[in-house]
Amino acid sequence: MKKILKVFMYILIALILIIGIAVFLLSRSDQMGSLAHGERLKRMQTISTYKNGVFENLELTPAIKEGVSQISVFSYFFFGKDKRNVPSKPLPVQVTDLKSIPLHENVYVWFGHSSYYLQLDGKRILVDPVFSNHASPVPGSVKAFPMSHSYKAEDFPDIDILILTHDHWDHLDYPTFLKIKDNVQDIVTSIGVGAHLEKWGYPVEHIHELYWGEKVAIDNLDFTATPARHFSGRWLKRNTSLWSSFVVQSDSLRLYLGGDSGYGKHFKEIGEKYGPFDLAILENGQYNEYWKYIHLMPEEAISAARDLQARSVIPVHNSKFPLANHSWDEPLLRISKEAKNNNYPLWTPQMGQLIYLDKPNEFKEWWLGID
Repeated sequence: MKKILKVFMYILIALILIIGIAVFLLSRSDQMGSLAHGERLKRMQTISTYKNGVFENLELTPAIKEGVSQISVFSYFFFGKDKRNVPSKPLPVQVTDLKSIPLHENVYVWFGHSSYYLQLDGKRILVDPVFSNHASPVPGSVKAFPMSHSYKAEDFPDIDILILTHDHWDHLDYPTFLKIKDNVQDIVTSIGVGAHLEKWGYPVEHIHELYWGEKVAIDNLDFTATPARHFSGRWLKRNTSLWSSFVVQSDSLRLYLGGDSGYGKHFKEIGEKYGPFDLAILENGQYNEYWKYIHLMPEEAISAARDLQARSVIPVHNSKFPLANHSWDEPLLRISKEAKNNNYPLWTPQMGQLIYLDKPNEFKEWWLGID
């Protein structure tokens, strides 16, 4: 018996060492990015919501709701998933030749989760591109759902403006960024995120880092960073860079790009200051009552769209990665029901579908009938 225990202890120590070495090597890998330093850090230190080395939300925003322990959250996350958390067959994706879309057309194409392509008044815009098959620093974990077609970095034309809302793995994907960075003219992002991009070889003079309320004009388009209620971080320490939503104003359209955010007073304030909007693109997925302050519930997405004074809303942040416990189609089922109950214009394009921003479109409930 003593011999068996001794062998077991050796195995346990070996496993702990292997895991420790793996964590150490992962923490030092390029994909983790970089903390802000130098002039970037000096600028951050002048911002009122940057305190003790981290950014804060405008409202009190606990990572998990009151009265819930971290152990309960972890236990529920790993053992409480819906049996339909991942679809049983590949999700349908339309194949669109992105390079052949006439540049004068104002369009939107969604690729699942929060990655989408826009053409707006002659400019090509890409938002939060993640074209890896996982949303994690560890390959094989948080795997993407099976798809009938998967878009790749090579499918895109040269991009005029890349928008990165924050630095989480499901919004800022290191392998994707390396593949597209040489074909991106300018980047608009939240302050602090530029430290990662600079480390990864992107020219700093083309990085436009904004704090909430700051605006940058790139040719005929204006980009304004606006508040969100969320957090940031690529490794163990959170909130060392900012998280944002963005207002995009062209000569013909005004769009709200929501990024990730829980519900809060900022939506109404943004609507009053920058609205009305022709279209709001809002997160709708990967929510849970345990972390209700940092992600929108489907019903809250409709409330947020109303607060923003948006004429229509497109839900994103769903249908690609299992980052919460709900069934894969629950976000679309719930937001569709809420939109119908409130007679609110909801756009639900299929992944890959070419949508015109200033022309009539047809939308189907493409998620129905898929287990």
